[in-house]
Amino acid sequence: MRVLLSVYGSRGDVEPMAALAVRLRELGVESRVCAPPDEEFAERLAGAGVTLVPAGLPVREFIKRAGARPAENFQDSVAALLAAQYEAVAAAAEGCDLVVATGLMPASAAARSVAERMGIAYMLTAYCPWILPSPHHRPFSYPTRPLPEDVTDNRALWELDRENMNVIFGGPLNEHRRSIGLPPVESVRDHVFTDRPLLAADPTLAPWRRPADLDVVQTGAWIIPDDRPLSPDLMAFLDAGAPPVYVGFGSMSMSTSKDAAQVAIEAVRGHGRRAIVSQGWADLGLIDDKDDCFAIGEANHQALFGRVAAVVHHGGGGTTTKAALAGAPQVIVPQVVDQPYWGRRVTELGIGATLDGPTPTTETLSAALDTALALETRSRASGLAGEIRTDGAATTARLILDTLG
Repeated sequence: MRVLLSVYGSRGDVEPMAALAVRLRELGVESRVCAPPDEEFAERLAGAGVTLVPAGLPVREFIKRAGARPAENFQDSVAALLAAQYEAVAAAAEGCDLVVATGLMPASAAARSVAERMGIAYMLTAYCPWILPSPHHRPFSYPTRPLPEDVTDNRALWELDRENMNVIFGGPLNEHRRSIGLPPVESVRDHVFTDRPLLAADPTLAPWRRPADLDVVQTGAWIIPDDRPLSPDLMAFLDAGAPPVYVGFGSMSMSTSKDAAQVAIEAVRGHGRRAIVSQGWADLGLIDDKDDCFAIGEANHQALFGRVAAVVHHGGGGTTTKAALAGAPQVIVPQVVDQPYWGRRVTELGIGATLDGPTPTTETLSAALDTALALETRSRASGLAGEIRTDGAATTARLILDTLG
């Protein structure tokens, strides 16, 4: 039995697929991950013993090129991603029984086309409930096709979302399908999502509410086992004083906040705390040579978050889940797509605070830290940690094994 895991997106999209690949391997199922060839992705997958099949441009380069295109040429980027992902997935899927896809919509659509053309099974995975159609929440609003603010009926909004996705993705997708001998699809969203998608998100942090039109299978988050030790220098910093505040924005460039490190360090110091600053795609660094701050690159978050007073981050699903699992209070500075959702959940659960917008200031971040560093927030975060599931990838691997028979 062989499974292809197809993803085109950021680190938060790729790493859960590696977790699933590890659990499939434990059940004797051969798998490989088709993903962007970014160096950090390749290193992370190699460290877990997972085979990477490179697809298209490194995602950082793709984002850069797409951002440089005029808005009216956006569909050129969609068409290019469709073609590149289809070519990579089609080659990697030879001999496979199933394709599991996630990430950017054009890439998942390409994976679905591969599965259809090769006559193999297909599953779509979402990492956040907010991505999937539901009468309980509004859809994502595309910048070029905003949803009307005066419409409050979620079902009506999801019908508009279906139309928007057809306008944005339908032309390039159906042109590509025509070129490979497949018939056009009427609804891009329904075709890619299917009526029974997987939801790889923790049910305590991000529950799927019923009743709903889709038969969603919520598996729990896919968390890759990580036993990498923290570096000796980082351990020495942690041991030298009270727990510091972690600051890192992962795969976000923080383009609206050129002084994010300055703002964060000033806010942390204002609370009499030390700081750990993670470089990430925003290239954060230290602002002076004082010994109360420490800069890091790649690190084991599962080990690190258990040693910090709070985690300041962008609100990606993976970082939110790991911080919750560690019992660390959180401050979320949401940037795009699902990150405002995770911010709302952290606030609703009482395990942290969320900024109202993507650009932190010393004042807004300091106010959020007031909440995150409060004893009652720490208590709630510690209590919730025991409710976070760690078996999501294993549960999904067993589901796949049962499905394929």
